[in-house]
Amino acid sequence: MTFDVVIIGAGIVGAACAYSLSQRGLSIAVVDKTLPSNGTSSHCEGNLLVSDKVAGPELDLALHSLAIWPELSKTLEEELGPSFPSLEFEPKGGIVVTTTEAGVQPLIKFAHQQRQAHVDAQVLSLDEALEREPWINPEITSAVYYPQDSQIQPTIATEALLAAARKRGAVTFNNTEVIGLTHADSGSITGIRTKNQTISTNSVVLAAGPWSGIVSERFGAAIPVKPRRGNVLVTSRMPHQVFHKVYDGDYFGATQSAEADLQTAAVVESSQAGTVLIGSSREQVGFTEHFHTHVYAEMARKALRVFPFLANASIMRTYGGFRPYMPDHLPLISDDPRIPGLYHASGHEGAGIGLSVATAEILAARILGTIATSPLGNIDSAPFDLRRPTLQTYLTEALA
Repeated sequence: MTFDVVIIGAGIVGAACAYSLSQRGLSIAVVDKTLPSNGTSSHCEGNLLVSDKVAGPELDLALHSLAIWPELSKTLEEELGPSFPSLEFEPKGGIVVTTTEAGVQPLIKFAHQQRQAHVDAQVLSLDEALEREPWINPEITSAVYYPQDSQIQPTIATEALLAAARKRGAVTFNNTEVIGLTHADSGSITGIRTKNQTISTNSVVLAAGPWSGIVSERFGAAIPVKPRRGNVLVTSRMPHQVFHKVYDGDYFGATQSAEADLQTAAVVESSQAGTVLIGSSREQVGFTEHFHTHVYAEMARKALRVFPFLANASIMRTYGGFRPYMPDHLPLISDDPRIPGLYHASGHEGAGIGLSVATAEILAARILGTIATSPLGNIDSAPFDLRRPTLQTYLTEALA
């Protein structure tokens, strides 16, 4: 079989790319070594955030994505019909708090910088914070409200994007591991090789999340994507007592840290099912899946500083996953000049759900030679290019 584009990875970034490209009339194959949404996209909370991003390219990309998601979620639900589960898009808003006096001014300064970047960041008094979150610790020292922060059910959103792409002719190859590329004499791509077959194409999108680094090495075009493990605690169902996504100011520092050691912060939110999700952790331990109780204990302690009532909650389950970490903390959305026809859409770390749809617009524009847009206007793709200066020391080959 021959396709215009083969996408490697059926997580939400790959699914969004499949949807965007199939909408433009291209024939698409999506290949995954396991099943759709079986990796990072099913091991996260489904956050669509602006509150955790410093003013700059990633925040700009998040704003473009947030402008796309509300209408897209409605379109997908209408197209797929009532028999398909709801995407549970919820513009619940976020509240960032501090629990020490030393954290107050940095949080207020950060909010000011974000407002200059067109983010709605509202500093709250303690009374206002308690009005929005009555169960929050009354000893918090500051709070900022972010009404743009939203949430979506990540597994369902991934499946919905793939289902809509399949309605436009896209084909999915599950439990199919890609082991290499095939090339013309000129070096351009002619297809992908799996253990059982060759699939013909001139364009390949590598969107394998934290496994993109491994696959790129097989292609002879290594990119510096590494796994960064994260964990979540899930309580049993309870009356709704957390009304926004609430986290402490340590979370931003954890997301931006380049340290391999454990980083934790309190991140707390309710699900529509009535459970409470408690995060978060970050550590570079390769693809190790071992359960470490001290990580969950530290997460729980920090969550109790924000919501003391959780001391009476029962933990129903825990889960962990791997985020695609990039050394300069920016996703990679680019063609690869080392191999004509190879494209990358990876390295979003913990922001892949939120950034996926704007990523897909950039990727589609790269392949088709057009300009990526959202309801906010043109999307600047230059900061996410493989040729950016911050990546040069990590690449094994000189780039043209």
